[in-house]
Amino acid sequence: MLTHPAIKDGRFWLFSALAVLCLFPIISSPIALILGFLLASFGLLPKSINIAALTPALLSISIVGLGFGIHLQQAIEISQQSLPLVVGSIVFTLVLGLILTKLLKLDQKTGYLIGAGTAICGGSAIAAVAPAIKAKAEQIAIALACVFVLNSIALFVFPLVGHYLELSQYDFGLWSAIAIHDTSSVVGAASSYGDQALEVATTTKLARALWIVPVALISSMAFGGNSKSIRIPGFILAYIAAILISYFLPQFSSFYDVLFAISKRTLVVCLFFIGAGITLRKMRDAGAKPMILAVLLWIAIAVSSLAYITMVN
Repeated sequence: MLTHPAIKDGRFWLFSALAVLCLFPIISSPIALILGFLLASFGLLPKSINIAALTPALLSISIVGLGFGIHLQQAIEISQQSLPLVVGSIVFTLVLGLILTKLLKLDQKTGYLIGAGTAICGGSAIAAVAPAIKAKAEQIAIALACVFVLNSIALFVFPLVGHYLELSQYDFGLWSAIAIHDTSSVVGAASSYGDQALEVATTTKLARALWIVPVALISSMAFGGNSKSIRIPGFILAYIAAILISYFLPQFSSFYDVLFAISKRTLVVCLFFIGAGITLRKMRDAGAKPMILAVLLWIAIAVSSLAYITMVN
């Protein structure tokens, strides 16, 4: 007999069915996010599935899979071309974040976490910088909530703006990698724009994510935190390894193409999971001042990076 609680739970089957549906092209990245949000809002999430633990694991695997579709020479070229913009945007965002935090009279560590998340790669940067500055759980939660909300908005807004301004695939991929917080939303927005945009966005975003380590180290020295806990996220190293494998073993290119295609769809599933983590309560708990800071920083980096990209290219 089927006696396991998950088997009897209709929410389990509903959630599982929608997750599987996200593997097919009929469900786009924004729709996947909305579906997850609706399930969370109406209390239809299964208690038997640890979505919070499943999401980063699937996201890491998906990003590594994308690495098999990235050409090494193009990745190096993109990284070299985007280096001034990446470094400049990180420094600009962190400095502006410190200034606005003081002007808004916001808690310093909360403001710094929001700045780090905006400057580098959203939740991953916040998670890495938090122990380096001895941030409290409440400060981390507020920063994550702000970034979470803006990530969701970016997934819808950026492709619309890109099409309206008639940005090239290269320019859009570069812009989304600089101005969108989390890697999941960067990949989601870029994949809806085109394959070249996806390649540029993924390569630039993960090159940008490597700056977690030096930023966290500097943060540790500034705040007197714990520098021993700082490390490069494993999925970034695995992503680089995937690029190298596909380059040095080109005879398996057809297999790499399959992995790349599957990874693009599993990323849509990730966005479904991420949407399931968004609730109105989280949005309210973020409060006005932290969200104001997050929005101001987001607008500043989005506008300035777009102006730079369109001027240079």
